[in-house]
Amino acid sequence: MTQPTTQTTPDAPVTSGIERRKNGLTWFEAESLSDAQGVRHGFLSRKGGVSDGIHGGLNVGFGSDDDADRVAENRARAASAFDTSADRLTTVYQVHGIDVAVLDKPLSRDEAPKADAMVTDRPNVMLGILTADCTPVLFHDPVAGVIGACHSGWRGSYAGISASTVDAMVQLGARRENICGAVGPCIARASYEVDGTFRDTILKGPEGAEDLFDPSARDGHFMFDLPEYVRRRTIATGIASVELVARDTLAEEDLFYSYRRTTLRKEPDYGRQLSAIMLTEA
Repeated sequence: MTQPTTQTTPDAPVTSGIERRKNGLTWFEAESLSDAQGVRHGFLSRKGGVSDGIHGGLNVGFGSDDDADRVAENRARAASAFDTSADRLTTVYQVHGIDVAVLDKPLSRDEAPKADAMVTDRPNVMLGILTADCTPVLFHDPVAGVIGACHSGWRGSYAGISASTVDAMVQLGARRENICGAVGPCIARASYEVDGTFRDTILKGPEGAEDLFDPSARDGHFMFDLPEYVRRRTIATGIASVELVARDTLAEEDLFYSYRRTTLRKEPDYGRQLSAIMLTEA
């Protein structure tokens, strides 16, 4: 299995995640969040689902062309990793923006707002982010009992989705100095080729730096360190820590769906994996 290559600044905790398995499912937990009381979280892989073909595994994305009944079953299986049911799971209609939904109860599929983040201070509300190369980020303030989750591709990260999420958590009573964050599996530096225009955009923006890029084999192209960029944008919000769970969604095909891999193969569609966090009853 190809392992991801990620360069980080010295204060970045980087792990491959704590691997968990249950009922055929495999997921990864951030070390910084796994010991916290009153919260469950996980970055789920594609293992353990009922979908087949190009969606093979635990595809939880209703936006894919997969059979809706299979997606529903996969979401129920994913929720079981948290010892809860699918009706506790809320996912939003992700649009690569910076809007945050503040939840006081789970929302159904029909109620899902257009947003790229969610926060709550209520137990048994499972905040779920769907990805297939973009970066999921999970947040927890164990003192205030507030959680957050955001979908952070490069556009959302550049625009400030982590900052919007943390701001919304603070509005619910969280304190920045108590919030721990975890950047989950996404396309890694060794797999993410970008062009010169992309590089120029990042370098002109916040937290952009030359060390996020390596030359690629193609002239005028570069390999971009998306997880480290997201980490920098997230730690810039002033929270206590941000851990990188360094897994490469493109390279680790047995574990993850990947939009870029699908594009390179000219396949017609792709699955989505789930990253989620939930407060439990006191």
